[in-house]
Amino acid sequence: MKRITLINGDGIGPEVVKATVKVVEAAGPQIKWEEVDAGESAINEYGTVLPQNVIDSIKKNKVALKGPVGTPIGDGFRSVSVSLRKKLDLYANLRPIKSLPGVKSMYKNIDIVVVRENTEGLYSGIEHEVVPGVVESLKIITEKASTKIAKFAFQYAKKKNRKKITAIHKANIMKLSDGLFLQCARKVAQDYPKVQYNELIVDNTCMQLILNPHQFDVLLLENLYGDIVSDLCAGLIGGLGVAPGANIGDDYAIFEAIHGSAPDIAGKNLANPIALIRSSVLMLEHLGENEAAARITQAVHKVLEKGDMLTSDIGGHGKTTEITEEIIENL
Repeated sequence: MKRITLINGDGIGPEVVKATVKVVEAAGPQIKWEEVDAGESAINEYGTVLPQNVIDSIKKNKVALKGPVGTPIGDGFRSVSVSLRKKLDLYANLRPIKSLPGVKSMYKNIDIVVVRENTEGLYSGIEHEVVPGVVESLKIITEKASTKIAKFAFQYAKKKNRKKITAIHKANIMKLSDGLFLQCARKVAQDYPKVQYNELIVDNTCMQLILNPHQFDVLLLENLYGDIVSDLCAGLIGGLGVAPGANIGDDYAIFEAIHGSAPDIAGKNLANPIALIRSSVLMLEHLGENEAAARITQAVHKVLEKGDMLTSDIGGHGKTTEITEEIIENL
């Protein structure tokens, strides 16, 4: 029996988490869920968006499945997701981007893996007002974190038989910070001669992803670039509603969809649960439950290919509960 921390999140979070739990349980692995609250739902009871019992639960169980958590824009509390990544040193954000049957998109046969550094860069959250009307935000790049994420990317490529890693940067402008990131990536690349390594400026990368995404295999990026580029890549396969994600460190891992809490459709049974269901597949693979992971993947593909229970974001009129039951029936 594996114990997993379960975070419902905000907005559509509880709906897609409930759907995912039902699918995972139907697939057969023996799991004991330990439910904790984080985000806006935790403020009334705990007075904070990230209670200590959430951290304690993840440290005890090592693995968590997390629904999306809302983050105010411009003011208010700090992102729960960013805080969890820093507190637990979940330095690697892994986002596989792969075309799905039955989902309309601009391209076919997309198979890109985005590996994003998850703990520093402009997301370090170190900013202050210098004088009224002038704000300074610091971008932190360290040799330690850059080397760790580069090693993660190359180890992943070797394990998954990926052929090429492209390091994405803006070192033509940020010569010291992005330059250090590239230095670390180049050094690590020397230890993996069978994996092709190249580099590309981030703005050119965005253009190339639209012109010819098939040229890419694994993308290695700093924090902010990775956040932006991974959403762009999700657009290549049908949107955020189908794109999975994982936050992985040496000791702990949190699996979550890359979309937000979508409060405008919360409670309306309209949310697409597939992104979180596919994130649970990454979780099951992480736990060694490969058979259950494969069964869920096959069931999702069958439902998408059939196409009569798709949610509105991918061209259908199905409800959250309907597509969930359809996936379970196809396990």
